[in-house]
Amino acid sequence: MLDADALQFKDFIRAIGRGQRAGRTLSQDEAYIAMTMMLNGQATAEQRGAFLMLLRVREESPEELAGFIQALRQFNTQGINELNIDLDLGCYAGKRRHLPWFILAVLLLSQQGKRIFLHGTHEPDSNRLYLAEVLPALGIPLATSVEHVSQHLQDHNIGYLPLSAINSKLDDIIQLRSQFGLRSCANTLARMLNPSDSKHSLQGVFHRHVDEKHAQCASLTNAENVLCFRGEGGEVEYNPERDVTFHISRKANLESHVIPASLSSIGIKPKELDSTKLISFWCDYHSDEYGLNAVIGSLATMLVLMENLSWQEAKTKASELWHSRSKSWPFVVSNYHSSASSFDTTGKHYAH
Repeated sequence: MLDADALQFKDFIRAIGRGQRAGRTLSQDEAYIAMTMMLNGQATAEQRGAFLMLLRVREESPEELAGFIQALRQFNTQGINELNIDLDLGCYAGKRRHLPWFILAVLLLSQQGKRIFLHGTHEPDSNRLYLAEVLPALGIPLATSVEHVSQHLQDHNIGYLPLSAINSKLDDIIQLRSQFGLRSCANTLARMLNPSDSKHSLQGVFHRHVDEKHAQCASLTNAENVLCFRGEGGEVEYNPERDVTFHISRKANLESHVIPASLSSIGIKPKELDSTKLISFWCDYHSDEYGLNAVIGSLATMLVLMENLSWQEAKTKASELWHSRSKSWPFVVSNYHSSASSFDTTGKHYAH
């Protein structure tokens, strides 16, 4: 058993920073203590930076991520875990190639009576289209507190709350990118956070093998139902142009499923992303083959997680829900937001 009182933060820096031969990974308990100390202000700014960047270079182990997430959950805003959520979606990547089509899948699911909680942040210097910019253009309100998001969930079964209002200490670490010029493990941890303590957490990642770490971390923390996959651009969105593997953890039991691409070729990305096109697509004013497959595939992914269906069963049900939807847009869109909804895809975008 570790004696937390006898440890100093530099002990953890020394453990992970002594090089390829002498350095080592932290145990889950050590990682828990290290993150708790960092969040409690028991590490200097210099120590915090050294710790995060050493981990960035070496990459975190599943045990380290599990200890970190257990520590971070102690600092969540009070009451956030009492919202009675059916599906928790951490949306931290932002989009740069395609619109966030998964929002329409979320809307379909909400109209089936499921309560969906979305959370995210705006990462500095990334030049991506984030949900906090997209949702107002669709007439979907942004909450600023637990009380606000609770009301939005009551009204529409959909609620979005920024990470700064959920776990400000974790958001502060993400914002350090403006100083480091690099991401830290905070982005991974935000996706894993499941602050609503929902029975179902869907997590999208960008890099290879990180999805496997998410599933292993979920197993180590005995999470109820977690599905992690390499989503489009790193978001919680099915990419119909590529094969994808679903990594699922259900109460520490791990399983993987390979899902084939729905489209046979890769299309040309649009030069501009206009969020209001999601509305016109929903209302059937125009068609979009990529968008249709992304919406149905994203909803099917959610159904695999929530209803434990096979991919084919989930895809069939998702298609039926899409084609039987009411084509009236359920939110009121202001002229101000609809005129400020475009995003240029041709600029410089930093990789994940």
